[in-house]
Amino acid sequence: MKRSLSYTSAFSLVEVTLALGVAAFSLLIILGMLPVSLKTNQASTQQTKANGIISQVAADLRAAARLPPGQQSKQFSLNPHNGGAWDPTPDYIFFDDDGRPTGTNQTIAPSDAIFRVTITYRLPPTDTTSLADIKVSWPAQQADMTKVAGSVDMFVAINR
Repeated sequence: MKRSLSYTSAFSLVEVTLALGVAAFSLLIILGMLPVSLKTNQASTQQTKANGIISQVAADLRAAARLPPGQQSKQFSLNPHNGGAWDPTPDYIFFDDDGRPTGTNQTIAPSDAIFRVTITYRLPPTDTTSLADIKVSWPAQQADMTKVAGSVDMFVAINR
């Protein structure tokens, strides 16, 4: 007579416990990384919006450089000092979260402003070139540049 040995394969309780422990540890690590990834995503979104705002302001300054002296830019009412008296006082523009201007040439941020644009004109403009530094920072209510959440800078040379 032959004896038939049949083995049933199964996991032991130790193996199941170890597998659950590894899965739980992995889930904890993934859940721990979520706040960091959300913060990084938000910072990336804000920086992308700020770059779009800088492009708008630079285009407005380039268009305003061709205006007769003493006139302001069409889009943001900036004074690029094209042929007029030079004033080193920066211009300020405030934008909401959608990139729409909420205030121009005021020093206190409106309540709905998210971004603060500071345009600092360098040196008196010549007949051919105006120079400006454009800085977008957020949140707009923070005037101290050492305490802002983020900022983007751009140097613009405007040829006439």
